[in-house]
Amino acid sequence: MSNSALVLFSGGQDSATCLAWALSHYEHVETVGFSYGQRHRVELERRPIVSSALRQLNPDWNTRLGIDHLLDLSVLSEISDTALTSDTKIAMQENGLPNTFVPGRNLLFLTVAAALGYRRGINTLVGGMCETDYSGYPDCRNETLQALESALQLGIQSTIHLETPLMWLDKSATWSLADKLGGTDLIELIRTETHTCYLGERGTLHAWGYGCGECPACELRARGYEKFMA
Repeated sequence: MSNSALVLFSGGQDSATCLAWALSHYEHVETVGFSYGQRHRVELERRPIVSSALRQLNPDWNTRLGIDHLLDLSVLSEISDTALTSDTKIAMQENGLPNTFVPGRNLLFLTVAAALGYRRGINTLVGGMCETDYSGYPDCRNETLQALESALQLGIQSTIHLETPLMWLDKSATWSLADKLGGTDLIELIRTETHTCYLGERGTLHAWGYGCGECPACELRARGYEKFMA
């Protein structure tokens, strides 16, 4: 499948935008998600809802969207004591990173996705990593992903491409990209159906979507939406 892509799809704003982007650029698209012992499983519950809504949004996207893969990587929770994998208050660490950082998560996700893509005949991986508006995670940096792409090409002996459409976009520009891809319908889908909040809160629908409104993920999403709507 030379014109195909495998999208790392969590059910959040960024991955949903990347999925819409891939469906606009590739003839065949599959998705992969990971159950890694995350503290709140809301995002996993949103995945089929969001993908189903995307199918209904655009007939071409429905045709292009193939099967979904959900893989168990719970080993991450066994070796990580973070605010995303345990009932721990979100805070900054001595190393300057928030304790929401799960060491090795994106590296493992992309490596497993590359192995899956190899078996599926798909050599393009699409992820929502970004180092413009982000929490400082080192495995979201462009430099990290370029190095990983080279390592995967060597280790799998295949031409692996890592596409990161959001890498140089702030959250406002991410909302704008969604608007360009699917207009107000996609904006509304992302606003109401995706999940970003670290605390798993879906009790209150804000202008920018559901969430606690206080965690770093909610703050970034809310600030970006406000700027996008200004």
